[in-house]
Amino acid sequence: MIVDRQGRRFRNLRISLTSACNYACTYCVPNGKRLVAAQDELSAQAMARGVAYLIEAAGIERLRITGGEPLVSPKLEAFMGAVGQMGLSDISLTTNGQLLARKLPLLVDAGIRRINVSLDTLDADAFRSIARGGDLATVLEGMDQARAAGIKIKVNMVPLRGQNLDQVMPLLDYCLARGYELRFIELMRMGHLAKDSNAFLQQFVSLQQLLSLIGEQHEYLQANAPVDATAVRYEVPGKGFFGVIANESVPFCRTCSRLRLSSTGWLHGCLSSSNRHYVGDLLDQPRHQALPALQGLLMKALGDKQEVAFSGGATVMKIIGG
Repeated sequence: MIVDRQGRRFRNLRISLTSACNYACTYCVPNGKRLVAAQDELSAQAMARGVAYLIEAAGIERLRITGGEPLVSPKLEAFMGAVGQMGLSDISLTTNGQLLARKLPLLVDAGIRRINVSLDTLDADAFRSIARGGDLATVLEGMDQARAAGIKIKVNMVPLRGQNLDQVMPLLDYCLARGYELRFIELMRMGHLAKDSNAFLQQFVSLQQLLSLIGEQHEYLQANAPVDATAVRYEVPGKGFFGVIANESVPFCRTCSRLRLSSTGWLHGCLSSSNRHYVGDLLDQPRHQALPALQGLLMKALGDKQEVAFSGGATVMKIIGG
């Protein structure tokens, strides 16, 4: 088992199935151009082999499928069919929800029981302005259908000053009423926002600002969360839960157990590091050759993690998912 001096190891793998996306959200894609699949993306079979090798080499226990937008990928069915046989304790998926209703039978058949839906507003006009694509009603209907199918839903919202701060309470109340757990995600200093501190500060909303808004209408108590959780979790007694992924306000680097694999075969040990490690060539090798080399790269990736707090990074979130 590969462990660093702080006792951290990789338990959670997030794999970007594709860099393609049917949205072009303002905080992810500043030029407004929709993302397409990279020409050198790995096949479903190679990605599945990568997961199998990482389970053995790093002790990966949980898998989250991300993008881009994973539901637009033609590799989705073959990949999920393969990883579903690997004995992972949990397989989940993050989506913008636009294709959720259409892909729901596939997700149910593949055993997906948890999804995160990225949703920044309940205002249809603001939705189009932020996402630069899609349709709000279609997303909400897909979530309702997923809930009816027994899938547990978390909603990811990035509060942005001047864009959707007025939606914090409507979205929280909407989620509490339906049993969805809302996760507010503090804006991160990544990609173009790492280079433009003014743009970041103009839009950033902190944990304390969010709690002040929520406290005006709801009483809440801090709730328990797993030791390596990214979110500070709260309970609204009698109504439900919400959380804040407070990357800036309450850094969680000391307990981070996440490893990311891009759709083009690069390992990322830390979002705050520009380092990456290519494993695509190893995935065509037999196990006895691939594993020793992979373990060496994993040690480097673990060494990329920040010791205390995220300090920003040039890595673009759209390349490696959430």
